[in-house]
Amino acid sequence: MEEGLVSVDKFSGGSQAYFLTHLHQDHTRGLGAAGGWRHGPLYCSPTTARLLPSRFPGIDASLIRPLAPGASASISLSSPSGQPLSVRVTAIPALHCPGSLMYLFRGDLGCMLYTGDFRWELGCDKARRAKQALLDALGGDTIDVLYLDNTYCHPSLNFPSRPVVAEHMVDIIRAHPDHEVIIGVDTLGKEDLLLHISRALQTKIWVWPQRLLTIHLLGIDENREIFTTQTSLTRIRAVPRYSVTIDNLEALNTVCPTIGIMPSGIPWLWKSSEGKVKSKGRSSLKSIGCLGRGEGLTEMQYNPLSPPKLFDKDSYALPYSEHACFSELEDFMHTMHPSTVIGIVSSSFCYVNPRHHFRHFCLDSNANDDRTPIKNKCGDNDKFFDRKQEGHAPTEGDNDKLTPKRRRNGSVNPEERKVRIYSSSLYRSRVTMKRRECCGARIHDTEEHIGVA
Repeated sequence: MEEGLVSVDKFSGGSQAYFLTHLHQDHTRGLGAAGGWRHGPLYCSPTTARLLPSRFPGIDASLIRPLAPGASASISLSSPSGQPLSVRVTAIPALHCPGSLMYLFRGDLGCMLYTGDFRWELGCDKARRAKQALLDALGGDTIDVLYLDNTYCHPSLNFPSRPVVAEHMVDIIRAHPDHEVIIGVDTLGKEDLLLHISRALQTKIWVWPQRLLTIHLLGIDENREIFTTQTSLTRIRAVPRYSVTIDNLEALNTVCPTIGIMPSGIPWLWKSSEGKVKSKGRSSLKSIGCLGRGEGLTEMQYNPLSPPKLFDKDSYALPYSEHACFSELEDFMHTMHPSTVIGIVSSSFCYVNPRHHFRHFCLDSNANDDRTPIKNKCGDNDKFFDRKQEGHAPTEGDNDKLTPKRRRNGSVNPEERKVRIYSSSLYRSRVTMKRRECCGARIHDTEEHIGVA
């Protein structure tokens, strides 16, 4: 294996600089290796830096390099032959979970964007500011390679915005005033949802002790008025997602009436607008009914006086997703117009190579078949980004202002800049029941160097 230069969400060693997009488990594998992290400088957001010691006590704090959203850093690297390389990286808010970032790399390696997990909802002010920050950082350049969160890269997977779903969840809880409520969450993320529920219902929310520590490290509820570890103070509990199962709900209902809610965009919990259940086997939760409303978007309908039809008793699944849905990915691609795009999730619920749907947004749209790995052959001396397998629609005026310009040097084909993509197979046709880990990416380099205009 050739010596690596930069790794993103991949911590197996062998690179000169490492970048962590966020602290979900499928993006941190390798950080908890025996002896602690010692491989090299680790760039992450200040929020992630605050949480790292509690998640990985053995990490060497002197190696952590906090990079605030919108900030940039220059990195000096060495090619295998010892020739110096310069890369400037800019952190962009991903709006996936607290501390999540995208990374834009520009310099001698070309121009590459790694989104990590992200959700930029249409019509969201935070998303619009993040988009503008990314376009400002690009300065009119074209993205050579876009590594895209393709978790929900399928036209059937369009979800309402998180605030809309949060309000529907409040309606469901209100419709069950005599029930205990358990809500499945991860160890990080969905804090805004829990805060909304607490404020709307004027109630505390129980969380487990480690989750409470994370909340306080995030600077949330410093006066301890919202979250508690005392079950007697509230009927609403946020529990680890894996514990919301049919068996557990049945056991809880022998003690007192209890409903379970799973806020997730997972397709096998989803009922499409045509009424076809995208599931396989017996799932622990089932979704509420949805109706389509043009352009493939979905709109949830909920009447608290007539609760949505459930496939299993006492359980609800609502599409509160922290990953971009298809319409949001489409808007992102329309804005960025990269030379080429690669999905960062090699196997997901309904995996489709993003080029299958977004080829027309790519400047090298005729270069590859969508069922094959993306490779641009450039001879012996080349560079490559080596990846191990693992609201409202914008107006025409908005797009004119937000779409990056053509590269100033006039080059639109990655082959002209001698950028090569090397990857394992990027196409999966079968539907899987759970999202497998995305194993990150690594930038490699050989001899020839590319300047960014």
